[in-house]
Amino acid sequence: LPPPAMRERPPGCKTVFVGGLPENASEEIISEVFGQCGEIIAIRKSKKNFCHIRFSDEFMIDKALFLSGYRIRIGSSTDKKDTGRLHVDFAEARDDLYEWECKQRMMAREERHRRRVEEERFRLPSPPPIVHYSEHESAVLSEKLKDDAKFSEAVQILYTWLERGEVNRRSANTFYSMIQSANSHIRRLMNEKVLHQKEMEEAKEKFKNALSRILIQFEQIVSVFHSSSKQKAWDHFSKAQRKNLHMWRKQAEEIRNMHNDELMSIRREEEMEMSDDEVEGMPENKITDESALAAQAETLKQENDSLRWQLDAYRNEVDLLKHEQGKFYHTEEETTKDQQLRLLQQTLQGMQQQLLNLREECKKKEIEFEKAKEEKQKAEMLLETLKMKEDSVCRQDTEESDNQITNNTGCVIPGSSQGKDGELDRVITGPVRSEREALLVGIISTFLHVHPFGASIDYICSYLQRLDAKISPSEIEGLMSRLQHVFQQEITGVGASLEKRWKFGGFDGIKAL
Repeated sequence: LPPPAMRERPPGCKTVFVGGLPENASEEIISEVFGQCGEIIAIRKSKKNFCHIRFSDEFMIDKALFLSGYRIRIGSSTDKKDTGRLHVDFAEARDDLYEWECKQRMMAREERHRRRVEEERFRLPSPPPIVHYSEHESAVLSEKLKDDAKFSEAVQILYTWLERGEVNRRSANTFYSMIQSANSHIRRLMNEKVLHQKEMEEAKEKFKNALSRILIQFEQIVSVFHSSSKQKAWDHFSKAQRKNLHMWRKQAEEIRNMHNDELMSIRREEEMEMSDDEVEGMPENKITDESALAAQAETLKQENDSLRWQLDAYRNEVDLLKHEQGKFYHTEEETTKDQQLRLLQQTLQGMQQQLLNLREECKKKEIEFEKAKEEKQKAEMLLETLKMKEDSVCRQDTEESDNQITNNTGCVIPGSSQGKDGELDRVITGPVRSEREALLVGIISTFLHVHPFGASIDYICSYLQRLDAKISPSEIEGLMSRLQHVFQQEITGVGASLEKRWKFGGFDGIKAL
């Protein structure tokens, strides 16, 4: 016979239905048979040869179901009332359903509690309550505002007090001092920002230097690949080796170009920042110094040459890429080379624009240089005219002094003026021995009268040698030493800077005489 149909297992089922019992079966016999499956809580027996058995746990029902289909006989009797065939199946009981629902509700409560504990653990802590304003709390808050570690907490408390309306006439000064302390924190923040900016600039500089070193090494590697691809070395490699060498060279060039673009972008940003700084800090008065303009023009020329060299290098790379593009017809290679060509064209356009800007700057600097030269020439011409005027004034002074000296000394000069060189060498009685020395005395007196602080013998001789190159320092010094009332010698300076200076003392000497 086919096995009897089984119903679905109810949730939390602990009760089984047992049918096919003998009519004479008692509860003791049933408990003896099904007690092997587990602890029995209750047996409800019916008069129609079936019963319901409730176990203590759910897993015991599975053992009881294995007894379904077995024949049962009471004792050794063969009577029909003492035999039967067992049929065990699930049974629906309200007690089982109630216990299962209670258990489910308890598990749901535990799950909610567990989730709440997890949420509480990951939830941010609530801010501490803000204290109310008092004089003691305001003093504590003032100290906290001066501390960098507690500044944010103290500012929040100050903001809450202001929002609450704690300010009045009595506490206005206290609040003003606290707001002033908060304002002074701005300077500390700006200093901190400057320090961070310095660290960022140093990091940028380190990164740029490292990138330039890496780029140099990439250039060396690419040059190795280019040298290996020449005919004299390329023919000795096998087909697989050539394929690998070509792939490696392509990868190295792509990485090199990527690093080069990155370095160029960094330099472009720095140039833009420098140009912005120059525009902001441009002085109102232009520098017209000749050496500064020449140095700027020289640096601009060097930058122009370096940019031209870089432009030539980029053009050579473009030619190489075009040459390689004509050899290989793979679609992927063509797309990558097109991208590289576009990038190189963009960089070339940028370099050309920079060259044009530099040329314009060079032209401007040359125009300023020419203007500075013209101003210098004008200044030299003005200086020459001033020197000529000074010489004419000095000559007039010397003539007047000669006339005075000849009248004061009372010397008689012979009237014959036919000699050429002997006219100024006539012998005169007194300290001045000739007319030439009298002229020198007048010129020196006029020169020293213009220089009230005195002049050295070399300075005086350099002035007189413009008039007569034959004049020597010893002659001038001997002449001045003979006229002690007219010329006075003084020593100025200290230590190694000692210097002899001659001064004109004729006005004091005439009083002494």
